[in-house]
Amino acid sequence: MRQDERDLAFAGGGLDRAAHLRGDVATLLADPATLMLPFWRGKPLLVDVATGGRRLGLLAPGHPALAGGGEPLLLGLANGAARFAVDISGWEPVGEVAMPGSFFDPTEQRHPDLPDDHRFAELRGVMLALDPLEAELAATGRSLLAWHGTHGFCSACGAASEVAKAGWQRSCPACAAQHFPRTDPVVIMLVTRGNRTLIGRSPGWPEGMYSCLAGFMEPGETMEAAVRREVAEETGVQVGAVRFVASQPWPFPASLMLGCRGEALTEEMVLDPVEIEDAIWLTREEMADVFAGSHPVVRPPRRGAIAAHLLRMWLADRLD
Repeated sequence: MRQDERDLAFAGGGLDRAAHLRGDVATLLADPATLMLPFWRGKPLLVDVATGGRRLGLLAPGHPALAGGGEPLLLGLANGAARFAVDISGWEPVGEVAMPGSFFDPTEQRHPDLPDDHRFAELRGVMLALDPLEAELAATGRSLLAWHGTHGFCSACGAASEVAKAGWQRSCPACAAQHFPRTDPVVIMLVTRGNRTLIGRSPGWPEGMYSCLAGFMEPGETMEAAVRREVAEETGVQVGAVRFVASQPWPFPASLMLGCRGEALTEEMVLDPVEIEDAIWLTREEMADVFAGSHPVVRPPRRGAIAAHLLRMWLADRLD
């Protein structure tokens, strides 16, 4: 990984996905080196580190905190040892729990069978506190569990499907259809015109939060066409040349962010109020104020997200 890509969370962890072992879960679970990563409603288990950081809260198979959990899903091998994800969302914690659908859940939940320094926490808030391999494990587990949570029935015949291949497939016992975890490609674009870049905010975002424009790709569409379409639909700005910069897995719930740069041909905007609450052009000097935390309207972008990476690289004139 290049030095300038190390601020991309979930990218470049080097996880060995060990596809050749997905048919032998029993042997892996019997290995004393195997560990499980529990998730509670999308939150991974985390442990405080003496230096002030966080690491994953990995547990041995059979740990009491895993009781009543779902089927273990193989994430891969970390330093030669198997790592599984287990969903324990059926457990009901005591204490504050954020409302479903909130943009960011700051609450943390402690399980009675675990020490006080073990807590379930929102992955967005700790994505750069984890080392790259642990971050990749957490992102993979969160996305895989989210897919199983919404694909319990066969899309071909409607019958209940079953987990197969250690979690990397669902099979239908009624019609024999096979279903595989999906990843949704999303274009996210740094749109520039001269010394300015275009950023926007969606309805419901926290005050002061702006980002690069983004949108899901559609069937039969190239990445470049998706960039031009999304920018035009959301702001009315026309984009010419487009080029790819970097990608990032984004497990909220299961996207692949395709970071691009687009050169704007126009600058006047007509906003789609359903998609965009506001959009503004900022100069490099104004963006420097954003990153310094001194801009009067826009707050600094979230570290670890590809939007921050694209904006930081543009600000430093390192995209070309």
